[in-house]
Amino acid sequence: MLSHEELQRYARHIVLRDIGGPGQQALKAARVVVVGAGGLGSPILQYLAAAGVGTIGIVDDDTVSLSNLQRQVIHGTPDIGRPKVASARDAILRLNPHVTVEAHAIRLDATNARNVLSGYDVVIDGTDNFATRFLVADACEALERPLVAAAVIEFYGWVTVLMPYATGPDGSRNPSLRAIMRQPDDGRAQTCAEFGILGVVPGILGTLAAAEALKLVLGLGMPLVRRMLTVDVRDMSIDALDYEGEPATGTELT
Repeated sequence: MLSHEELQRYARHIVLRDIGGPGQQALKAARVVVVGAGGLGSPILQYLAAAGVGTIGIVDDDTVSLSNLQRQVIHGTPDIGRPKVASARDAILRLNPHVTVEAHAIRLDATNARNVLSGYDVVIDGTDNFATRFLVADACEALERPLVAAAVIEFYGWVTVLMPYATGPDGSRNPSLRAIMRQPDDGRAQTCAEFGILGVVPGILGTLAAAEALKLVLGLGMPLVRRMLTVDVRDMSIDALDYEGEPATGTELT
């Protein structure tokens, strides 16, 4: 049940015809995990908490550094040197004390990924490297968990929803990450540290990723399955690209 304070906090959700009290209860019962508490993870975590997702997991083994603060807005200057999961947990609980935060101060690998991710209904990938991105995607496919994946570089980013364990309207299986994107050698992977990132770009893409996760929990609208939304802030072009499992070409994002 929602408390009187929660009814007030989520009033603008509850008056929405497609959410209402039952939808807010579904959000409170949901368990969503975010892999990465950096540029993408910051707005994702903030909006999940503000929306009233009942249990939010955070997976990150890094600490806050000064160079993070240009885009990782869930952290502040006093948090420099602290574990990101601790800094993000404190920020979430300041925003909404009604949610439960589960902090995993670890780096996911082949030995722990499935165990950690299996405890959640929806997984959101906000990582910054291909190895972890493909590890998370493979684990979610095996666990049959929906994965919201996003990536950014320079002025550009994309977001999609992966459910390769399910079939589409045509009866064929939805594509996996490996079906639509090649995993490059470490030497070819572009990083924000090398190529830079406009600070607002992960904010935009992270907010879109949070919206996709909330839609999945609520059973609302049409998720970005078999579709990739791309955003380029240089000319503010936004495109939705359909894909059917052909390997991606062009710029590879981290």
